[in-house]
Amino acid sequence: MATDTTPAPHAAARPHGNGAPPRRRKRYTADKVPLGTVIGRMIVGLLVFAVFVLPYLIMFFGSVKTKSQIRSVEPTYLPQEWHWENFVDMWSTPETPLVQNMISTVIIAVCATLLVLIVALPAAYYTARFRFPGRMVFMFLVIVTQMLQPAVLTSGLFRQFSLLGMNDTWAAMIFVNAAFNLSFATWIMHSFFAGIPKEIDEAARLDGASQLAVLFRINLPLVWPGIVTAIVFTFVACWNEFAASLVILSTAGNQPISVALTKFVGQYETSWQYVFGVSIVGILPVVILFMLIEKRLVGGLTAGSVK
Repeated sequence: MATDTTPAPHAAARPHGNGAPPRRRKRYTADKVPLGTVIGRMIVGLLVFAVFVLPYLIMFFGSVKTKSQIRSVEPTYLPQEWHWENFVDMWSTPETPLVQNMISTVIIAVCATLLVLIVALPAAYYTARFRFPGRMVFMFLVIVTQMLQPAVLTSGLFRQFSLLGMNDTWAAMIFVNAAFNLSFATWIMHSFFAGIPKEIDEAARLDGASQLAVLFRINLPLVWPGIVTAIVFTFVACWNEFAASLVILSTAGNQPISVALTKFVGQYETSWQYVFGVSIVGILPVVILFMLIEKRLVGGLTAGSVK
């Protein structure tokens, strides 16, 4: 008996129920985007870029001008003469010891961030991994503290640290900054720990790992983007803190750079060239920090958005 070896027609060539050939889906690629759309997006992007960058450019140009040029009746955006010596002279002005202010800012911000990390890391891990009585109440109280800001409690904080003998000290501001940023860091890392399957911890415990080993050797590498996110936001908040530092720190050398900046603004005269220069110096460490850890920060902010 003869066997029909004719191959079956391809599935794509088979007619549909109505006898019409199948319709191919159109594929849109980047090459087919209209030129007008591309140009429009570029214009919008440049406008957004200009809106955000223009204030910093004005601040930079003002930092290399003289006081008379800034207060001129007909001011210009670009300086007529570039006075780069302003960035050198501002460190030795009589208004404030700017070098000590920068050291104070670094010490307070770094120590407060480390304290937040030491306390928030185990708290976030424990609340995410274990169920205990009062867990939800504890988490609610943690988030409630985020509603309070140092500016609201400055008078109470001043009196408290005065009674403790810690007024006008770096330790006082380290505790204040750590306390007001602890809840945010705890909640950020809590969500990352909660996203890790508990079976990973159980497998590590079966292999003989201790609870600390499970935390530091198993969980930390997995939640590293969340830790970086918490560190960055905590550091920036401590670096820019102003209200509590203005009240608690009375000695000029102990004050951070955010408070020292106001010393150049007087009742009858303002050294705007130094105000702009100190502002640029104050934002540079934060900008460099964001540039160094941009990839990890973006990964921490977008983690969990795609399943």
